[in-house]
Amino acid sequence: MKLLQTVVVKQILTEQSKHELFEKYQSKKLQLQKECDQLRFEMKKLEKTKKFQPTSLIQHFDKEIQARQEKIKLADFQIEQLHNLPIGSELKEREVQALVDINVGERWDDFLAGSTIIVKDGMVTEIRER
Repeated sequence: MKLLQTVVVKQILTEQSKHELFEKYQSKKLQLQKECDQLRFEMKKLEKTKKFQPTSLIQHFDKEIQARQEKIKLADFQIEQLHNLPIGSELKEREVQALVDINVGERWDDFLAGSTIIVKDGMVTEIRER
């Protein structure tokens, strides 16, 4: 019988992958900062038109800006943690679904343990089976 199973994909931290992750987090942070600036600009623009109630307008924009600032804090935390990680660390990158065979007589607990795919600099280096 074939079943879907969640497989964890882990990345081995190398100098190259560390740099790529740093760039990714930095890019995300800059994008969020641009969005905050854009929201502030739009809020000022709408305040001048006087078509909307100022308090509800400010609350709406503040909520959106606050959400993005929380994501900026998360990106800062991720960058900080990335600097602290030693080369060779395994980072959980994502989870994917895999189609696996299970047969009569196999241990269910072994099946539940799942598999892990290890990636280093974009290349699969190891597949850890149940």
